[in-house]
Amino acid sequence: MNTVTVEVMPRPYKVEIGEGARRDLGAMVKKESPKAQLAVVVTQASLIDLGVLRDIDPGITCEVLTIGEGEDAKSLATIEALSRSFVQMGLSRHDIIIGVGGGLVSDVAGFAAATFHRGVDYLSVSTTLLGQIDAAIGGKTGVNLPEGKNLIGAFSQPVGVIADTELLATLPEREWACGRGEMAKYAFLGRGTPSLEILSLDLDDQVERCVAIKAAVVAVDEREAGARMTLNYGHTLAHALEAVGLAERAQGLATTTSALVHGEAVAIGLVFASELAHRLGRIDQERVALHHQLIEGFGLRGSLPPGLSAEELVATMARDKKAHHDLTFVLDGPNGVEPVSGLDPGVVLATLKEMGANA
Repeated sequence: MNTVTVEVMPRPYKVEIGEGARRDLGAMVKKESPKAQLAVVVTQASLIDLGVLRDIDPGITCEVLTIGEGEDAKSLATIEALSRSFVQMGLSRHDIIIGVGGGLVSDVAGFAAATFHRGVDYLSVSTTLLGQIDAAIGGKTGVNLPEGKNLIGAFSQPVGVIADTELLATLPEREWACGRGEMAKYAFLGRGTPSLEILSLDLDDQVERCVAIKAAVVAVDEREAGARMTLNYGHTLAHALEAVGLAERAQGLATTTSALVHGEAVAIGLVFASELAHRLGRIDQERVALHHQLIEGFGLRGSLPPGLSAEELVATMARDKKAHHDLTFVLDGPNGVEPVSGLDPGVVLATLKEMGANA
């Protein structure tokens, strides 16, 4: 079992990584939330059907609530439904909410915990690769609006995270893609020269590498004032693609974009960010090629789905949380990955069109 500590003040917390880590849940609850008498597990019906909850024992009285599947469940309506159920169950400020699931569950359950009674202890048992290496760590919680991803939320750290890699055995291929796209960005973050090394590590070491990088960044910039923005590498376009897909699903449209999972969108976003950085003279063609090689090495595609409007994507990216009333991207460059603001929309449009977007 490996442990990474996220050194956020005033309450650092541990991420337990490895096969069977979920069996330490009761001990973690007792240590990190000693006053809790009731635990409410927030999960999804599909995970219950897979038997994931069989070994989930918080060691205290436990209730279970389920939320929906897919990005459409990341909504204020879901938060209201959870909160009303918390009231009916008698959940107090001293109790604990435990999210058991992937990134969607940690986003939603974490936000519900951050807002109910103005803050209830929250612990994440992450069951997906995306959750274990990213979404469950760092305290970002939130839900979507029709206008965009994660526009309503809060920074609220968990009291602990369990990343049981044994649970990943049940993942369908699309969920692996979801995590691998996120994992690819870590090859360009942290210390050292970016390389393909992460592709050769075993799973536990891949997860620990990513968690350690994220923990180090969160420790120095918990609320995304500077360094933490680098963790959004590849995400500006990714979130725009997901927003377009969300709107298409709301209209009942089934398109390549509406079917994208998060990691697939991030993979496209990473390739786009490298092409944009190259167009701006920040990186050379060799570094662009490394982005393509990593994406392909994880079995993902970096090409845009067909039929997208470059103008619509730029307008959506301008609403990104990182933006300051302009176009802001996280881009690779001579000093590594960093936020770059005030980009010329024409350069962004040209890069999107070069990748196949419509005028």
